[in-house]
Amino acid sequence: MADTLDPANVQAIFKAYDVRGLVPEQIDEELARATGRAYVQVVGAETVVVGHDMRPSSPGMAGAFAEGATEAGADVVLIGLASTDQLYFASGHLGHPGVMFTASHNPAQYNGIKMCRAHAVPIGLETGLAEIRDLVIEPKPVDGAPAGAISEHDVLEAYAAHLLSLAPVQGRPLKVVVDAGNGMAGYTAPAVFDRLGADRVEVVPMYFELDGTFPNHEANPIDAENLRDLQAKVLEVGADVGLAFDGDADRCFLVDERGQAVSPSTLTALIAARELAKEPGATIIHNLITSRAVPEIVAELGGRPVRTRVGHSFIKATMAETDAVFGGEHSGHFYFRDFWRADSGMLAALHALAALAETDRPLSELLASYERYPVSGEINSEVADQVGMMAALEEEYAGRPGVSTDRLDGLTVSHADWTFNVRPSNTEPLLRLNAEGKDQDTMATMRDEVLTKIRGAR
Repeated sequence: MADTLDPANVQAIFKAYDVRGLVPEQIDEELARATGRAYVQVVGAETVVVGHDMRPSSPGMAGAFAEGATEAGADVVLIGLASTDQLYFASGHLGHPGVMFTASHNPAQYNGIKMCRAHAVPIGLETGLAEIRDLVIEPKPVDGAPAGAISEHDVLEAYAAHLLSLAPVQGRPLKVVVDAGNGMAGYTAPAVFDRLGADRVEVVPMYFELDGTFPNHEANPIDAENLRDLQAKVLEVGADVGLAFDGDADRCFLVDERGQAVSPSTLTALIAARELAKEPGATIIHNLITSRAVPEIVAELGGRPVRTRVGHSFIKATMAETDAVFGGEHSGHFYFRDFWRADSGMLAALHALAALAETDRPLSELLASYERYPVSGEINSEVADQVGMMAALEEEYAGRPGVSTDRLDGLTVSHADWTFNVRPSNTEPLLRLNAEGKDQDTMATMRDEVLTKIRGAR
């Protein structure tokens, strides 16, 4: 593409936690090669593990990155097709920094780069990504290091074995519909579930064909529209549970036997309970838009709930500081201390299957005790002056009886009967609203009241 390394373009595609842009207008093999050189120079890596998803541009970009990395003196281990959590596994298992080529749940015209240090320690703008970006814009000579070598290493079976060692599925047989969305779960799910055997888990596959053009639906299960096919198939075949993965399979969403979508907060609470049963009194991380049911349940079970900002870098940093065993985000990311504090949609799914196999109850009944409060889901509104709007909302609500506010991430307003959070988008003129109430009417009233104030002032 023209002006591949145009500084303004590089600035635009280096986001808070990764690199993301349009192919080939913003990101191509030339940029990948430059990023490989800069990454090795900043991280100081002797060996780098590189994986890629099923997007048509991903193999070429991964190869170009490897060439850039070897030019800077590092050896490169190519693991080939991989989910993002498989790349994190490789980084932890092999003890090397890792790089994944994927645009996650974004549409087909996008691609991107996720980077970490050895043992899956994340890299964001404040922890090395800005320095990598700056070196891409203004390269510096490599200090006479001999070129590295490129090798290949298949970690898929080791990855599957490790996940099943952390969450073995034992008990009654289950019928499970898996919607891979033509993403990387179509590659990793067979490796995992074949180890369990069809007599234990009967898998009904949906869209397992790896296809980065996403011909059936976007691989973004947080959008309810992308769960429709899975919900219908669960009812059609009488499955015990449905699993939906995003494009790089680091997020997982559940559908119960009634075809109803399960809140990620509910799955967070279930996994927290399982981890606390193994390690009583442990710390559990949850972000501030997770249902208040999560910290309540953790405390009731004798655990220590710790609240963080939204975003994987905050979750992982807090997990490291507190030695938390588990962390959950309402976006469908689930983090495990025994998985190098990295997120794994497949491991979260295995925890759900393990819990379900241990009981004779259907999933909806199993989860009922973890679902306490109706939530709105995230609602976006275009607001030019996000800071001013949050200030106006804080002034509006702070003086009300029984109301407290905090600014950990955006503005959170809490009452015994309800709570809401408004947060600005990092990249768009949007305010994101999440509301929760003691019952459906309370939640709906607060949701509509706050939305009216936000949208009425635009």
